[in-house]
Amino acid sequence: MVGEHGPDAKLLAGGQSLLPAMNFRLLQPSALIDLNQIPSLSYIRREADGVLRIGAMTRQSEVEHHPDIRELVPLLHETMPRIAHRQIRNRGTIGGSLVHADPAAELPVVTVALRCQFRLRSPKGFRWVSAPDFFVGMFTTDTQADEILEEITVEPSPKRTGSAFVEVARRSGDYAMAGVAAMLWVDEDGRMSEARLVYLNVGDGPIEARQAEESLVGRVPGGAVFAEAARIAAEKEITPFGNIHATPEYQRHLAEVLTQRALAKAAERVEA
Repeated sequence: MVGEHGPDAKLLAGGQSLLPAMNFRLLQPSALIDLNQIPSLSYIRREADGVLRIGAMTRQSEVEHHPDIRELVPLLHETMPRIAHRQIRNRGTIGGSLVHADPAAELPVVTVALRCQFRLRSPKGFRWVSAPDFFVGMFTTDTQADEILEEITVEPSPKRTGSAFVEVARRSGDYAMAGVAAMLWVDEDGRMSEARLVYLNVGDGPIEARQAEESLVGRVPGGAVFAEAARIAAEKEITPFGNIHATPEYQRHLAEVLTQRALAKAAERVEA
């Protein structure tokens, strides 16, 4: 049907972003292709090796409360309640949010930090795209005109890993003015062997602060080290646009403060 109707058609998943855009006349699709009657696109499966497979039409509330998500992917579990309001999560889908690619959305940031893999399906077959390659710009992804997002896979967090997600919004449920997902890997000598810092609403998509990440590797977790990484990310790597609630300068300040908080939480959560 996507191939038949072309780019003027829109896929309807949870409708929590599409329908408001239509109400405001920002989008006027020629056809709506409803995915809600395809039960095979909604599931959470745990493989023998611990990899989780999540169907693109799985409701966000199901991901939020699923015991396997809580056990194996604490960063995703921590993030889910931060997404909008409960009523929206009851209807919204994980795939719909990812494909919408809103720079202020939480799920794109977390999937990049977790290095999730996305399976895209077309009449010709399927292909896999990693989360960092999937998001290519504001409201833009690597999905081709005849493809739909079918599945998301996420590997369980390994031992000696800590993670945290923090954001600041004016009110609970509002879009965050800034936010960050942090992950730390600490070796047996107590030094960080790998780090990830991915930001929301401070650029045209999920922003990974690779220079800040590199500044952490090989060092012992601590306040001064975290402050240095936060400064690098805020001053050199994010590109906030500002909005009616926050200037670019204030967003940089928030990013710096939130980075230090997230890294401190992640370090506290590292388990042997």
